[in-house]
Amino acid sequence: MRRAVCPGSFDPITNGHLDIIARASRLYDEVYVAVMINKSKKGLFEIDERIDLIRQVTAEYGNVRVEAFHGLLVDFCKQRDIPAIVKGLRAVSDFDYELQMAQMNNGLSGVETLFVPTNPTYSFLSSSLVKEVAAWGGDVSHLVPPQVLQALAKKLKKD
Repeated sequence: MRRAVCPGSFDPITNGHLDIIARASRLYDEVYVAVMINKSKKGLFEIDERIDLIRQVTAEYGNVRVEAFHGLLVDFCKQRDIPAIVKGLRAVSDFDYELQMAQMNNGLSGVETLFVPTNPTYSFLSSSLVKEVAAWGGDVSHLVPPQVLQALAKKLKKD
């Protein structure tokens, strides 16, 4: 069984994230979406909310599993016998950071990192940008799946 992981904070998941996950799901038998838990960072969505949204928007793929993780990504990979990390790259600036991470992960555990160029439609897209635009009342309907758009609207009305 060929396994890979797509890690991130996914706060919230965007169409750019979904594009990378969908492409990985066509290349691997099983794709884990690892939702990072960072206790020092307060996200807009709670971890359980993120997991639920990701499960909703990836349900059609059939081979995607969604789990939270805390700690080193290579430990997550070892525990699940995952030999590959799939990361999307938006720009050269992403590559510099991600290359260092890939080399560290490989040195720690032998896990390989595959870089997938982001669809140009999403090359500017980030969860932070989506949250900022949505908080100011901007239209992000073309940047996130419908379920995420609804959850964003509901979450931002509370604040």
